[in-house]
Formats: sequence, structure tokens, C-alpha cells
Amino acid sequence: MSPRHAADPAPEDRFAVVTGLGLTTALGGDVPTTWRALLDGVCGVERVDFGEPEGPAQVYLAARAAVDPRTALSSAKAAHCDRAAQFALVAAREAVRDAGYRDVSALAESGSRVAVVVGVGLGGLTSTLEQNRRLQTQGAGRVSPRAIPVMLPNHPAAEVGLMVGAKAGVHAPVSACASGAEALAQALGMIRDGRADIVVAGGAEAALHPLALAGFARLQALSQRHDDPKGASRPFDADRDGFVMGEGAGMLVVESAVHAAVRGARVLGRLTGAGITNDSHHVAQPVPGGTGCAAAVDAALRDAGLVPEQVQHINAHATSTPLGDLGEAQALRGVFAEAVDDVAVSATKGAFGHSLGAAGAIEAVLTVLALRDRTAPPACTLERMDPEIGLNVVGRDPAALPSGPLAAVTTSMGFGGHNVALAFANVS
Repeated sequence: MSPRHAADPAPEDRFAVVTGLGLTTALGGDVPTTWRALLDGVCGVERVDFGEPEGPAQVYLAARAAVDPRTALSSAKAAHCDRAAQFALVAAREAVRDAGYRDVSALAESGSRVAVVVGVGLGGLTSTLEQNRRLQTQGAGRVSPRAIPVMLPNHPAAEVGLMVGAKAGVHAPVSACASGAEALAQALGMIRDGRADIVVAGGAEAALHPLALAGFARLQALSQRHDDPKGASRPFDADRDGFVMGEGAGMLVVESAVHAAVRGARVLGRLTGAGITNDSHHVAQPVPGGTGCAAAVDAALRDAGLVPEQVQHINAHATSTPLGDLGEAQALRGVFAEAVDDVAVSATKGAFGHSLGAAGAIEAVLTVLALRDRTAPPACTLERMDPEIGLNVVGRDPAALPSGPLAAVTTSMGFGGHNVALAFANVS
């Protein structure tokens, strides 16, 4: 794909502003803790015994959340929610408060047209399996009356919608590991179309279960470096052998620039563009050469009114799989051409694992923080750069981003051929 050399600036009404951020990851239970640990090179991957019989697909690696979400919720709410929804509620509450609302009820009472978009990948997998266990061992009478709501993929979105009083719409995109990013693309569309004043959007996942781990292992997608948990997930490294599953949530409050200005909100950044494509190639393998990802990135840039030379930072999907990382690198080189050498590329999943449907939202939060602090986060596990990658990947130390206006892109891909790219800008 050839680079473009001219673009008209996008009008302001094509942007959504970011006013609040929320995170819960293997590095910390909130945004400041996660961001500080990421910049310090901390890795949240651990060796975990899931108590399953040993076998060729047994997995002992995971990036569990640093803070149990139940500790931040009432016992009644925690008991009625799947773990993925618990993560979503915790991150959404932090984002809403970060956006300047004293609590979530204040958002509901503000009179604004509020919407929610929360993406998931596997969604209520652990709850589904637990209810099936009860059915098989204790009988139908022991199945929870809330079994159906917590199994549904829209459960995290529904719970967040109830919490913030969303009446302008509650949506739950399910596009595998691109779900969290697609949620933000939908939020941007809602703001642009005038369907909502403010959208709480992101992704959540809690799928650290032996079944999911065994399934990914049978696909040969997971790292088998069980003797080196802290070095197991190695995005863009020559010795990468697969990803490590994580869990958590990332949530952003996005709103129209007019709405933010009227209420005097602090603006952390701008969501300026989105691109969504599909490979239509294979259910679990990216198209050779990364052409689908490239098309999504190019679409996001066009949507934002950017040319590749205006981008200083990329937060890459970079899961640490041999084919996936190479295909993404080829995609980025195809879009950015010679300009790619001047773009600081961060590959952050080595620190907190691959949280599937939450990953794109978590990395969107990190992209906003990178632009805010003019700091591209490091790849804490990178030891030997794969020479075939050909990108300016940030190593084990954070990289300073230049002064002046900044633009960034974050990429997400998922089984089924999903590709999503988001474009962000700083507040200059």
C-alpha cells in the first residue's frame, strides 16, 4: 500500500474528546498504578497452577489481574456479576470519576445523553462453565437464577449501562481480540452522529480457565516458556513463541467537544479516527502480508485527516505470535513506508499479557497516556529484535516523544479476520 502525501485537516466535529480513563490489569488495579509499572518495566506474568491433569496442552502461564475486582465492589454486586463484568464496572467507575464526575450517579443525573459500548471476546465463559458444573454435579435446581444474564456477551455492557444510567444505547461488539477497539470505534460514530453526548466505552475479559488455555494451546498460540514466566511473552522478539493470556479491562469516557467544553471538562486527548476491515482469509490466521491490518490503519488515518508522516507513535497489537507479529509489521511498513523509521512503536503485551476482548481498549488507554506524557512505553521482555520486523520498536526503556502536536495509532486484530485501528491526538 503506497503512502499518501496530502490530506485535508479533519473538521473538529469529526473528533471525540477523551475525558476519563480506567484500567485494571496484571500491573495494577487502576490507571496510575498500571502506567507507572509499565514505564518501570514490570511484568505481571506468573507461573500459575490451574489444578488440571498434566498433559501436552497444559498451560502454567497467565497474567492475572493484580487486584481482585470483588474487593472494589459491594458483595451483592460482585456475587451477581461474572468476573468480566466485575472488571468492566471497576474500570468504568474509575473512568467516570476521572472524567470529573464525583460518582457514577452524578453522570446519570447530569441530563446528558449517555451511552455505553463494552466489547468482549469470550465474555462469560467462566460463569457458563461453572453453571454447567453445577448442573452436572448438583442438578438443575442448583443452577443460578442469574445464569443466563451472566453468560451473555452483553453482560459487562449491561452492568456498566445500569451503573451510569445509559439511555442513549448500550452495545456489546464481539469481534474476538479486536472487540475493545471496535467498541471505541462505535463510540466515535455515536458522538459524530449526535446519538449521544457522552459514551463510556472499552473492553473487558476474564477467561483464565483451563478450557480456554487448553484451546489456545492446541492452536499453538500460547508461549510454552514455562520456566521463564517473566520472559514468556516477547512481542517482536526473534525468540517469541506465542502469547500469554491475561485478564482485565480498559474503559474510556469519550464525548463531543461541545459537551466537554460546556461542562468545563479536562480533556486528556482526542479520538480522531477509526478504521475497521476484515481479512476474509482464515478463521484463526492473519492474511499473509498483513494487508487487512494495513487497510484498517490506512482507513483510520484517512478518517482522522492524517498522513503517515504526521504520526509519531504506534501501540501495536503485537501478541508475540510468530505469524501475527510479522504480519502486523509488514502492514505497518506498507502504510508508513520510509516514515516508519520515525515512529516509536510500543509492544506492551509482554507486561500484562493478551487480554483478548479487553486488549484493544487497554492499549487505547495507554496510547492516550503516551500522548499526554509524551512517553512511549517500553517492551519489557524484548531481548533480541527480530530482524524481519523492521520497525522502530521501543526497547526496555521508555522513549520520549517530541514536542508539539502528536498523533498516534493503535492496532487490534482478532480471530475471524477482524482488524481495527484507532487514531488519537494529543491536546496541544
